[in-house]
Amino acid sequence: MSAATATFTPVAFSNSNYNNPIWRKKPNSLPNPICKLSNYSFVTKATSSSSNPESDNGKKTKKKKKKLVIENKEKKVQEQEPVAQEQEQQLQSSSVSVIKRLDDVNPVGLGRRSRQVFDEVWRKFSGLGQISRTIRSDDESSLLIREGGPMCEFAIPGAQNTTVLVVGATSRVGRIVVRKLMLRGYTVKALVRKAEPEVVDMLPRSVELVTGDVGDPSSLKNAVQGCNKIIYCATARSSITGDLIRVDHQGVYNLTKALQDYNNKLAQQRAGKSSKSKLLIAKFKSEDSLNGWEVRQGTYFQDVVVSKYDGGMDAKFEFTESGEAIFSGYVFTRGGYVDLSRKLSLPLGYTLDRYEGLVFSVGGNGRSYVVILEAGPSADTTQSKLYFARVSTKAGFCRVRVPFSSFRPVMPDDPPLDPFLVHTLTIRFEPRRQRPIEGPTGMNQDLRSFQLIMEYIKALPAGQETDFVLVSCTGSGIEPTRREQVLRAKRAGEDSLRRSGLGYTIIRPGPLMEEPGGQRALIFDQGNRISQGISCADVADICVKALHDLTARNKSFDVCYEYVAEPGKELYELVAHLPDKANNYLTPALSVLEKNT
Repeated sequence: MSAATATFTPVAFSNSNYNNPIWRKKPNSLPNPICKLSNYSFVTKATSSSSNPESDNGKKTKKKKKKLVIENKEKKVQEQEPVAQEQEQQLQSSSVSVIKRLDDVNPVGLGRRSRQVFDEVWRKFSGLGQISRTIRSDDESSLLIREGGPMCEFAIPGAQNTTVLVVGATSRVGRIVVRKLMLRGYTVKALVRKAEPEVVDMLPRSVELVTGDVGDPSSLKNAVQGCNKIIYCATARSSITGDLIRVDHQGVYNLTKALQDYNNKLAQQRAGKSSKSKLLIAKFKSEDSLNGWEVRQGTYFQDVVVSKYDGGMDAKFEFTESGEAIFSGYVFTRGGYVDLSRKLSLPLGYTLDRYEGLVFSVGGNGRSYVVILEAGPSADTTQSKLYFARVSTKAGFCRVRVPFSSFRPVMPDDPPLDPFLVHTLTIRFEPRRQRPIEGPTGMNQDLRSFQLIMEYIKALPAGQETDFVLVSCTGSGIEPTRREQVLRAKRAGEDSLRRSGLGYTIIRPGPLMEEPGGQRALIFDQGNRISQGISCADVADICVKALHDLTARNKSFDVCYEYVAEPGKELYELVAHLPDKANNYLTPALSVLEKNT
C-alpha cells in the first residue's frame, strides 16, 4: 500500500510520558494508515535553561534516547508493514477463493470469462497473417511436421494423422473452420469450384485446394483421396430449385458415396472390407432371394370370445414380374398380426456385434411396422429372448435406419439386446398405431391393409467418432417465400447422410451472425424450437469439436445463443463454452439429446 500523508500536532514530552509519546491524529486523516515515519517532524518543548552544561548534556542524552525510540518505532512499523500486507493478501486470496468456488458452481459465468480469454488469443493468432505451412517428408510413414511454435499448444491428439475435407471452404462458416483446423494440427483439403486468385487469397497457403463440383460425382473422387473426415459447409447461393437440389441434397449424397467408395477401395487393397462398409444381410433381386422367408399369422388374444370379431387376415411375399419383392396383405382380425421372418445367415467370420444397427431400403404405402430380433443360443431356441423396435415408412421408397440401441425386450426382466446372439429377424404388421398418410392416396386406403416393397437389408458399421459433419439450418431467418424450398432440400440432404452408414453429426444453427465467437452461452435443442442467432465462429468451433466427440456421433441438433424461453417451452440444455483442451462443452450438452434413428 502506498504511503499516506497525514498531519500530526506536536505534544510536549515530560518525564512521565517521555518513552510513551502521545500522537494525536487530526480527524481528516486516514484510518490506520501505514506510513513512513520520515514523512513527519517531531517538536519538543524545553523544560530548562540552555546555558546549563548539565542540562545540555541531558538534552543530548535525551536527544539520543529520543532518536533511539524513534528508530525502534521505525523498526517496529517496518516489521509490522509486511505483516499487514500479508494479512491483506490473505484476505484478498480468501475472497478470491470464495469467488472461485462460486464460479465453479456457476459454469455459465466461468464459461463466458474463459471464452473471452480464448477469443482474445484467437484474435491475436488471426492477426499473424498466414498460418504455418504443412511439411511432409518423402517417407509416407512419417508424421506431420508443423512449423510455428505457439500453434502446437492447440494440437489435438490424432489430428496429425487426420485429413479433413472442407466443402464450402470460402463460405462464412467454412473460412473459420479451415483456420481452426489448421491451428489444431489437422491436414486440410478444401473443395472449390474454381481456383481463382481471389479464392486462393481467402485461404491459408498450407491448405490443399481441390477443384470440383458437389453436383458432379466424377469430380469428387480426387477430392476424397486421403481424407478421413468431411465437414460440409456449402449451401446453394440461390433459391432456384435446381441449385438447392444440386448442392443441399444431391451434393451431400454424392460426397457420402464418394467417401464410402474410397474406404472400400482401401479395404480391397488391404485384402479385406472397410470397417465403414455396410454388411449385406438380404438383397431381393430374384425369385431365389425369397427362399428362407416365411409368412405367419397370429393374434394377441387367445380367448374364444373374440372369434366373432374375426374379420380375417391374409399376407403373402412374392417376387413380381416387374422385379420387385412385395410383402402385402390385410389384417381385419381384432388383435391380429402378420409376420415375415427368416433365420439370419451371415458370412463366415461376421457377427452383428461389430455393427450398430440395421438399415432397410423399402417402399410402399407408408405403414408402420415392428422389427423383432430373436437372440439367444442358436442350438436351443427355447432360451431365446425377443426384442422389438417400431419403425415408420414413407409413401414411396425410403431407407429406414434402426439402431440396436432402440430395441427393447418384450419381457421387461430380460437383459438388453446382445447383437452377437441375434439369429432371427422378423418384420411384423399390425393394424394398431397406424396413422393416416398425408395426401389423397394415403387417405383413400384402409389402414388395415399394407404393402411393403423390399429392396435390401444391411447392417450399419459401428464406430466411435463422426465421419461427416453437415451444417444445415433451422429455417429461422430465411425469407418466407423461399423457406419451404430451402428446408425441403436441406432435409433431403440430411436423410441421405443418415442412410449412408457413415458416422454423422448434423448441426442446424440459427441465423448466422458476423461477430466474434465465445461471447455468450449456447442452447442445444432438438425439435425446431429455437429462434435466436449464433456467431459463425461458434458454429465453426462446434464443427471442429464434433470430429472427435463420441457423444456427437449420429446426432442431429439445433444450436443458437441463450435466451429466455416461454413457460413450458424450456430447452433441453444450456451450456457455456469451456474452451479448454481438457474439456469439451459438447459432451454434457449432447449427452441429453437423443440419437437419430
